[in-house]
Amino acid sequence: MIGNILVGLVALIHVYIVYLEMVLWDTPRGHKTFRLTPEFASASKVLAANQGLYNGFLAAGLIWGLYLGAAGFQVKVFFLLCVAIAGLYGAATVGRKILFIQTVPAVLALIAVWLGW
Repeated sequence: MIGNILVGLVALIHVYIVYLEMVLWDTPRGHKTFRLTPEFASASKVLAANQGLYNGFLAAGLIWGLYLGAAGFQVKVFFLLCVAIAGLYGAATVGRKILFIQTVPAVLALIAVWLGW
């Protein structure tokens, strides 16, 4: 139960990231969130949308795992590992903040799912 709640939370975080990257990237909110200049945001909008799409796939995989119930154990583990690894990479290459926004929730959910909580 706790594991599924945490998986759902990680999925919601990624749905929000999709919205930020695909819709809000080139807006004042996107500029503030990602610390972008308007010029850089405009020039990188297509790349951000592509990145948002990948985050959408992560969210979709987690939602799929939840939908499958007990049979979705391996799906949830796979996508949580993907999120955690992507978060580690982002923390190493972009900023430590990503570690706390993406990696920590994914690892906590992974532990909870693995332990059957």
